[in-house]
Amino acid sequence: MGFEAAAAGRGGGVRALMRRKQVDSERARAAGGHQLRKELSITQLVAIGVGSTIGAGVYVLVGTVAREHAGPALTLSFLIAGVAAALSAFCYAELASRCPSAGSAYHYSYICVGEGVAWLIGWALILEYTIGGSAVARGISPNLALFFGGPDSLPWILARHEIPGLDVVVDPCAAFLVFVVTALLCVGIKESSFVQGVVTVLNCLVMLFVIIAGSYIGFQTGWVGYKVAGGFFPYGVNGMLAGSATVFFAYIGFDSVASTAEEVKNPQRDLPLGIGTALSICCSLYMLVSVVIVGLVPYFAMDPDTPISSAFAKHGMHWAMYLVTTGAVLALCSTLMGSILPQPRILMAMARDGLLPSFFCDVNKKTQVPVKSTIVTGICAAALAFFMDVSQLAGMVSVGTLLAFTIVAVSILILRYVPPDEVPLPSSLQASFRLSQENDEEKVTGPLGDENHEQGASEISDVIVVESIKDPLIEKQLYASKLDETKRRKTAAGSIASVCIGVLVLTSSASATFLPFLVQCFICVFGGLLLLAGLGVLCWIDQDDGRHSFGHSGGFICPFVPLLPVMCILINTYLLINLGGGTWMRVGVWLVMGVFVYIFYGRTHSSLTDVVYVPVAKANEIYGSSSGFVA
Repeated sequence: MGFEAAAAGRGGGVRALMRRKQVDSERARAAGGHQLRKELSITQLVAIGVGSTIGAGVYVLVGTVAREHAGPALTLSFLIAGVAAALSAFCYAELASRCPSAGSAYHYSYICVGEGVAWLIGWALILEYTIGGSAVARGISPNLALFFGGPDSLPWILARHEIPGLDVVVDPCAAFLVFVVTALLCVGIKESSFVQGVVTVLNCLVMLFVIIAGSYIGFQTGWVGYKVAGGFFPYGVNGMLAGSATVFFAYIGFDSVASTAEEVKNPQRDLPLGIGTALSICCSLYMLVSVVIVGLVPYFAMDPDTPISSAFAKHGMHWAMYLVTTGAVLALCSTLMGSILPQPRILMAMARDGLLPSFFCDVNKKTQVPVKSTIVTGICAAALAFFMDVSQLAGMVSVGTLLAFTIVAVSILILRYVPPDEVPLPSSLQASFRLSQENDEEKVTGPLGDENHEQGASEISDVIVVESIKDPLIEKQLYASKLDETKRRKTAAGSIASVCIGVLVLTSSASATFLPFLVQCFICVFGGLLLLAGLGVLCWIDQDDGRHSFGHSGGFICPFVPLLPVMCILINTYLLINLGGGTWMRVGVWLVMGVFVYIFYGRTHSSLTDVVYVPVAKANEIYGSSSGFVA
């Protein structure tokens, strides 16, 4: 591509939305500045993943889902949901090992899809982690109150109070806990991950107590819960699948591991293992707890609010309530840390790229964590937790997560079939690019003079290559090969678009129960055909050879591409569609605010505003000839 054509990468409007950044290179890391300390090993990653995933919800979900959807088949619901979450985990594992930098799904979508989509993902994740952290903090004080004698027994300074005339219930305990976690995260990633690991281990010990003690009672009483009249599937297979859709959200949190990619000592090895091990532990604990509790009490007799405590109480172990409540508090504290940890790193990544003010990308020289971003995150989360009952906004957390899961799967398809074959070149190196082009033209057209005799060997070699390329047969073969590759990339891009459109049409029509049955069936068939056509073409054509050298090679490779990421897109899109109109209206307001922030700030301050796009080989040549360049 010539300089004039490459300059088309500049500018605003629609082209700005399609700008893609380069994978962080070793040059950029060596340049220093805004770099985080590499402290995390696989043990700490597993602790972060398990601690962020296993919240207090499991202590409630067991009763609710068993009573309303799955019955004794609850264990299978957790297994199916775990498999569905594993699809996203496979996609995260490959991208995290290839692109080990802060920012998680925002970072991956900026590299593979474009600036516009990356901004929306980052903006949605900001909302997710803020509301998620606030909601978790608000859930801690009611559980703590049980240790003081009841719901209204907390000390006055920590108890909830209603402000007269405003109908606002403030929660000082929630705000205090958010500030404690914020201070801990500012100390350093090593210290905060250690504390989270201790809390997570204690929570897992409580769950192991539930499994072991419950199993003992079950064998003593004959597992009465599995002898009900309705059988193993009282609500049928559809009820079990509906339960899977509900408990799927109990697996949200493992993506926090990916957000710490820049702080991992050996990201190519440890990130995939950390994500996979954390998800496996969570799935195993969920399934074992559900097996035991459903067997102790018939599903229709379960307490929907305190299923585990009530199950032990019915067998004379009333004291177990305090142990189970301790586990719930520990789970909430660990999840609170997991909710606040990723957001400062996403803010930092967006500020590095110029989409947010540089204030957010400052890294403390002593602790080497983004302290300013962490403090801002803590203040916002504490204010929400103090003033608002955010339980009604909890569905908005799921939107950010599912959008991230979806776009990560799309990024895997792009990486495998149409990876970026050009990289942005900063304005400081554009003069070198012009000079390189002029030198290339001289090599092709210039004569071989005697004055160049001192460089004879290298230049004669260049001329022989040039002359051989001028051979009509070789020239024709090169042209045909280039034409075939261009055609393959266009076909692959069209097929990926067909898959995405087909999934959207299929899931939307399947959920549109207000449509006449025949119309709904017709639209479903149309969407299904688009999906299958795109998937079939992707299975038929070859993947791009550039995938082998994309990013940091040598890490985890996602299996069963394109089938696995397509299934991931289908499942996550279906869950997104079914979150409800009220949730989407509230999220829509936030996303519209984000669009205005991007238009008036991010678009014009982006680090890609003045870049040109050049082939990867040419960029490496220019970087190599420009020693001392700071990326």
